[in-house]
Amino acid sequence: MQTTTWQPTIECALVRCRPLTPDDFEALYAVASDPLIWEQHPNRDRYQREVFATYFRGAIESNGALLVVHKESGAIMGSSRFYDFAEGSGGVAGSGPRCVSIGYTFIARKYWGGEYNRALKGLMLSHAFQFVERVVFHVGVNNRRSRRAMEKLGAKLVGETDISYYGEPSNLNAVYWIDKADRADVA
Repeated sequence: MQTTTWQPTIECALVRCRPLTPDDFEALYAVASDPLIWEQHPNRDRYQREVFATYFRGAIESNGALLVVHKESGAIMGSSRFYDFAEGSGGVAGSGPRCVSIGYTFIARKYWGGEYNRALKGLMLSHAFQFVERVVFHVGVNNRRSRRAMEKLGAKLVGETDISYYGEPSNLNAVYWIDKADRADVA
């Protein structure tokens, strides 16, 4: 994965994303240490420091992780990442178009239920569609909040698969995707 492509600095009216660095651990863990963030996630113990440290190490090694910052206040909101880039004819989308996945997203609860997650995903989708024809999302099958968010974005549920998160056990995930051709807001 080309780091400059999949670890950009991008922003919209509500959020700014920049490459995640090792120096971001403490500030990001301060957000992630809230157990309620993870209550519907397949790995519910990510609020624990040692478990989050594994997650964070995977984020750094992915070369696709972004720190999400509230644009107006500069407060750290959470993190997301691009991963599993595939040139086409294989990869995460099976036999098909050039694609990348967006996920591993979490944001502080104070930003839930509003426009922030949608703005973040819209920003990341706009960036991704400069390089790919399809974006894939993996969501824990029991994560009702995230699944509703995918539906609101217009993502199509296309199946289920087991996903092994970095250093964590395998879990069943719903697979969604959005094709560039289906997005009117992306040229």
